[in-house]
Amino acid sequence: MKKPALSRLAAALLALAALALPALAAKPPNIVIVYTDDLGLGDLSCYNPKAAYRTPNLDRMAAEGIRFTDAHSASTICSPSRYSLFSGQQIYRSTGGGGGAFEGPGGPSYLKSGTLTLGDMLRKQGYRTGIFGKWHVGLTWLDKDGKPLRGGFETPRLIDYEKSTPLIDGPNARGFDESFITPNCPCTDPLYVYIENGMVPVPADRKHDSSTLPNPGGKWRWDNDEGWVAPGYEFVKADLLFYDKMSSFITKHRTEHPDRPFLAVLSTQVAHAPVLPAPEFAGATKAGPRGDFVHQLDVLVGRLIELLKQSGIDQETLILFHADNGAETRHVVWMREDHNHDPVGGWRGMKRDGWEGGHRVPFIARWPGKIPPGHVTIQMMNTTDIFATLASATGFTLPDEAAVDSFDLLPVLLGKQADDQPVRPHLLTQSFQGQFQIRQGQWKYLDHKGSGGNKYEGDLARFALPESEPDAPGQLYDLAKDPGETTNLYFKEEVKRKELQALLKKLKEDGRSAPRDRKPLLTFTGP
Repeated sequence: MKKPALSRLAAALLALAALALPALAAKPPNIVIVYTDDLGLGDLSCYNPKAAYRTPNLDRMAAEGIRFTDAHSASTICSPSRYSLFSGQQIYRSTGGGGGAFEGPGGPSYLKSGTLTLGDMLRKQGYRTGIFGKWHVGLTWLDKDGKPLRGGFETPRLIDYEKSTPLIDGPNARGFDESFITPNCPCTDPLYVYIENGMVPVPADRKHDSSTLPNPGGKWRWDNDEGWVAPGYEFVKADLLFYDKMSSFITKHRTEHPDRPFLAVLSTQVAHAPVLPAPEFAGATKAGPRGDFVHQLDVLVGRLIELLKQSGIDQETLILFHADNGAETRHVVWMREDHNHDPVGGWRGMKRDGWEGGHRVPFIARWPGKIPPGHVTIQMMNTTDIFATLASATGFTLPDEAAVDSFDLLPVLLGKQADDQPVRPHLLTQSFQGQFQIRQGQWKYLDHKGSGGNKYEGDLARFALPESEPDAPGQLYDLAKDPGETTNLYFKEEVKRKELQALLKKLKEDGRSAPRDRKPLLTFTGP
């Protein structure tokens, strides 16, 4: 028997009310963020059935949770994306434009004093917070005269560690209780030291010789810069060390603070250059060193989930898996050539580019008993959204001046908002050169010519596409009809282009792209 129209209306109103009102929960979740490096949408087998290897643990995580197919890094390069993760904001909020990747003693931090960070927010909610691995949002280092140093391969030798530490803008000054980090890319940038809770236990006192490291395949050691290094610094087993530090943090927390939730961020080296899989993973796949490297990452995610289960907190823990930008240029070329594997999953562009391959990346969330298993969503997502989503999941009311580019995706994660009800009316990203791309539904406008990142010459020349409108100062694509961004509609769709240009101008002038008055979806009855 069909329900009367009034009953159907009442049911619909109740459903809307359920979305509008906060939900009660016993206690806030533990949170683990696995933030990986230079990983494209084609690099996981749950996204790419044609991948040259399998990622069974991440596939299982997706099967037990939710997988986003339209997720994006906020920038197409690592340092600005990390700023966005920790602040909920696009990099131009800090710099006024773009933001490069720090090298050597580069700083000061993009996370300026007074910015509400992810760690700050969760500490206000009673969390203990820790980060382990790559930091790379800038640090203030001083020379013997107390003057700040600025990047470079040789400037690390000028650092005065007594004057510089404890670091005034390291993780422990930006919302984290515990940290074990490298200042920049762990195996690429020329200041190779560990920083533990704002201090440098062993300074970099010697030149690094890249020939002392393995060179798998005769080429995968590429981008291991010869800067200054601390004795005992680990290149090949970097991510195993970071995982062990995170594991110890979780285990210690369970013993010493059993009644408090925790945030743990594992910021990995995989799959950034150089490709140096640990010995136990070398040769584990038939897809060469980079396939082995991604396999190593997959195994660490499996170990994390098993740790949570053994600790009895699997049901109480929300895990987020995300990447800072698309796959590195040479990695894309070599994996296509050598293993018929496409790290960017068929999208145009790669790391640094404003095209989809530069910023369309994996995002997977798992929270047993809360996130319905096996869901795949086409909701648009940006790295910035992790901030508001975790605020909503922990009962924190965001002030309007914080995380101004962050949208709350928790209703999507919990199965309370369908794909035909988009959370985001628009999406901002920035390329390597700091230029903007804006999405609205199926339409994408790039406020620049070309890639916004790489020059398509040399090894990349074969991937250059003919420009359909070479005289256009920008690009407009209909991703529904043209997901490969091949046909520029800048002139043919003038009305839509002007609409997106006006929207971009408004969002920048407004000082925010997210809504005001954001309220958390969850509230809690216990600690």
